[in-house]
Amino acid sequence: MEHHVFTALQHFSQSSSFRASTLLFKRVACWWLLITPAGFVCAQEGRWVLEEVTVTATLLDSVTAPISATVLTEQSQSRRGAAHLEDVITLAPNVTASSGASRSRFFQIRGIGERSQFVEPVNPSVGILLDGIDLSGSGGALTLFDVQQVEILRGPQGTLMGANALAGVIAVQSNGTDSTSRDIALGIENKGGYRLGARWGGHLADGIKGRVALQQYESDGYVDNDYLRRSNTNSREELTARGTLAWISGAQTVEAAVYYTRVDNGYDAFSLDNTRATLSDQPGEDDLTLKAGRLNWHSMLMGLDNTLQLSHASTQTTYSYDEDWSYVGIAPGWEYSSYDEYLRDRSMNSLEWRLQAPETDNTEWVIGAYLRDESEDLSRRYTYLPEPFSSSLDTQTLAIFGQISRPIHQQIFGFVGARLEQRDSEYRDSANVEKDFDHNYWTGRLGLVWHYQDNRQVYATLSRGARAGGANAGLLASIEALPEQNQNSVSALGVFDEETLLSLEVGWQIDLSEYNVQSRLALFTMDRNDQQAKGSLVIPRADGSTAFIDYTDNAAASEHRGVEWALQWQPVERLTTAFTLGLLDAQFDRYITATGADLSGRDQPQAPDWQYSAGLTWRATPLVSLQVEMAGSDAYFFSDRHDVRATETHQLNASLSGRWDRWSWNLWGRNLTDETTFVRAFGTFGNDPRKEYALEPYRQYGEPRMVGLSLSYDLMEGPQ
Repeated sequence: MEHHVFTALQHFSQSSSFRASTLLFKRVACWWLLITPAGFVCAQEGRWVLEEVTVTATLLDSVTAPISATVLTEQSQSRRGAAHLEDVITLAPNVTASSGASRSRFFQIRGIGERSQFVEPVNPSVGILLDGIDLSGSGGALTLFDVQQVEILRGPQGTLMGANALAGVIAVQSNGTDSTSRDIALGIENKGGYRLGARWGGHLADGIKGRVALQQYESDGYVDNDYLRRSNTNSREELTARGTLAWISGAQTVEAAVYYTRVDNGYDAFSLDNTRATLSDQPGEDDLTLKAGRLNWHSMLMGLDNTLQLSHASTQTTYSYDEDWSYVGIAPGWEYSSYDEYLRDRSMNSLEWRLQAPETDNTEWVIGAYLRDESEDLSRRYTYLPEPFSSSLDTQTLAIFGQISRPIHQQIFGFVGARLEQRDSEYRDSANVEKDFDHNYWTGRLGLVWHYQDNRQVYATLSRGARAGGANAGLLASIEALPEQNQNSVSALGVFDEETLLSLEVGWQIDLSEYNVQSRLALFTMDRNDQQAKGSLVIPRADGSTAFIDYTDNAAASEHRGVEWALQWQPVERLTTAFTLGLLDAQFDRYITATGADLSGRDQPQAPDWQYSAGLTWRATPLVSLQVEMAGSDAYFFSDRHDVRATETHQLNASLSGRWDRWSWNLWGRNLTDETTFVRAFGTFGNDPRKEYALEPYRQYGEPRMVGLSLSYDLMEGPQ
């Protein structure tokens, strides 16, 4: 194992991306030290202690879990003025997001993750949990009101989520009923934005606690439609509502929670002129309605912790767009007019049981079982289809899992965990396509942890992840809309198989309370086999337009290597600094596309060579604090189907917050230098009839400068 790690890291250190990353690290480190007035002098007498944050999205909870993870607290969300996870994602190293919608709906970890969804059902590479409810594939629902923390776990998490977590897990944890917060909040921001919310939680009666949270957020967005003369065709209208009720009696705890999220957003983002001004005559929609609930029962069974969670989640989405991005009359004789709409209805019911032994002689173990029944129904209405297309996918999943951790030596612990999963799926559609799948998957992790001193440990883990196979439903559904001479060759790409990943990670974690320093360092290497690579076919139609069809193929293998480091330091009592760094070298070992293009040795999409964030928080007085932060990313490919890249970015964010009497306020700004960024791009087709459909890149712009003011009023009397 040590030789394999050394070889991988030696290879990474010799790569061009590592040399560029080293130069960047030196520049950022110099900047970070310059804005830190105390230099390298640690103040041991500081009374304020760095917050201890626990990673909960693991089978065995631990403050210093042997895993590379980022925890985004409620405070870090507030300072960004965050309404959605996309607003704070740059704080997590080696994590990116892609849009092609009103929000960033898909996330990538260490260069692995989906980037879009159209007809095909998605087998997620990044699992998403909301208080233990599986929302994988529904990143648009990740609004952040009343969220205690977001945990981003990097690397395969198969023991936790099976074949849904090849790249990692994003776990959102709402504030619990233990919080006694009772407040109302409002906020305003540029681009016509405002938010209004209220929270109430605490003791109701003997043994009964509850919590309710509600927020409405609206914004005009940052796109102007010049043809319709409107500035809100890419608007956002998002309602978040959550309620929890808990009953506690001795060793018994029963908790029920309901969730409702209504996203009613516009989608009008791509411009033929590659600007923030569109010409669409039929702006699209990006709507989502989430209805979810859970029932948790915790008790003691023969001295063991017994936990049962029953979950339900249904999401109804509408995703539509003006495919021609223009209006009738823009180029007579050349133009076409087309509209595409996807109505998707997902339903998921699951039951998870865990039995965990209290720590005895430093030994911990947990076993469990998991059942899930899910369905996904799609209706597609498309100009070039003779009638609406419909499909259904029904999947039943059964899994058993477990993990044990025990001492091997006085300071050395070993752990091993595994998950066995069986999935039965049935796919049916209106094009008479019928595909049945009966697959078994296994995932797991094992490792060693060396506690060489108090609050200091080194770990090494070996993990195996998997991603389920499936059918290229989008490709199969589009066959009827293609010229006859292309239909047979396209149908041969109808099915793809499982992908597997083997990950080796070494980490060093220290908490130096005497110096107010926390450091989390991880080095990793990952090998992907039978990689599910996204391809596309561009097929001309008789009217001069093109059919653009996505598909997935097991045509690739790749290696991902890198470093992740997070550091917090309080040099003096009123000053705290934070720094994160992600270095990544992710390339295809071999990949020849269906069109014959050889991409071997090319960088993976959504995999920047480096990412960083560096900031400081100065508590000027007990009531006022200032935070200044820089966050940046290297350029990277948007896709493996074209050469369009996201540009290198360095964004300045800041906030000034304070409290007076019962009022709390926060003046925040994101991307204060108004740097141009892009969140999605295409480059394999031409769409401008004024240029006779000449091939050119098209980009979706990211967020411009955003500033806002948030106020909250505490309804409770007395000190909190």
